[in-house]
Amino acid sequence: MCDTIVIVRPEGVLFAKNSDRDANEAQLLDWRPPREHSPAARVRCTWIEIPQVERTHGVLLSRPFWMWGAEMGANQHGVVIGNEAVFTKTPPGRTGLTGMDLLRLGLERGASARQAVDVIVELVERHGQGGGCGHEQRGFRYHSSFLVADPRSAFVLETAGREWAMEEVEGVRTISNGLTIPGFAERHSDRLKTWGSRCRIRQRLTEEGARRAVGVGDLMAVLRSHGEGGVGPRYDLLTGGLAAPCVHPGGLAASSQTTASWVAELRADGVRHWVTATAAPCTGLYKPVRAGEALDLGPTPTDVADPHSLWWRHERLHRRVLRNPERLLPLITGERDEVERRWLASPPPPAAAFAEGDRLLERWTSAVVAAEVPDTRPASVRRYWRRRDRYAHLS
Repeated sequence: MCDTIVIVRPEGVLFAKNSDRDANEAQLLDWRPPREHSPAARVRCTWIEIPQVERTHGVLLSRPFWMWGAEMGANQHGVVIGNEAVFTKTPPGRTGLTGMDLLRLGLERGASARQAVDVIVELVERHGQGGGCGHEQRGFRYHSSFLVADPRSAFVLETAGREWAMEEVEGVRTISNGLTIPGFAERHSDRLKTWGSRCRIRQRLTEEGARRAVGVGDLMAVLRSHGEGGVGPRYDLLTGGLAAPCVHPGGLAASSQTTASWVAELRADGVRHWVTATAAPCTGLYKPVRAGEALDLGPTPTDVADPHSLWWRHERLHRRVLRNPERLLPLITGERDEVERRWLASPPPPAAAFAEGDRLLERWTSAVVAAEVPDTRPASVRRYWRRRDRYAHLS
């Protein structure tokens, strides 16, 4: 489950996305430089191989560690894309291009938002969609919708099998895990699964927050939101904390976790990107990155805890805070928010920001681990996390 936001204004475009996947499904920042390819070249995507193009653009991707495609990303030309799982009456194919593959291919091949949309449409029509998209449940398959933006424009693209609909954005637009384009949604939506995803609740919250947003910091706050009332997530027995943009797992029927978060400011005179590179934006720190700059963030994280991985180092903080957010979140949010305000006013070089973020993470983790507080989570949520910690060998 995911949520994506775009705001189109005369002075530029704001973009934001939370990627929600399985709790141990680490996500990495992956820089791929522009490349030239031979006429006969082919590219292996997550499940199928397709013809390569003559030239691919440089891209910065946020992708689950095990797949070729990405949940969100940007290219050297200022194009950004976020995707969503959508549930339709058309069964997804057993194999094909995943929505994450299509996102990466759109960034690698499109020099503008409209070009990226055209790339995705052509690939959907030619190759179809399919193949497993889940980590814990590899057979979980779905179709996708996309929010595609550049400094001048933005588009919503929704798909059902090889069929699609596109809408240009004016003002505020948000998408979640349900079809929204009039006519297309009525023809293709699986209403029961769409309802079960709680996407209508999250989409209402992100749209309300986006309409109030003035700048990047406001969208960071929207992505951190746990909904109405309370500092921490509100858990439903079936869907956990799925009814808010900052998603937390623990439901009997659905257990998504926000595993990465991205905000971008796209202007004709410059582009800025901000990423957590960690799960749970409520406990994460947004750091500046550049689409054309590779960062050394240590070894690629997997679904096994690794102290050398930023994503897993942050999990020690995140999973501890979840035990009692009302008491533990305030130990970090004051300083974190002040650091982000400083960086938004004057962004440091990405490597320096990540280095400072590491020092802060170590200090915040020590503070929350030392705090003696009761565990206020429902019993079902505690059981869920005990199992995931055991699977990840996280003590």
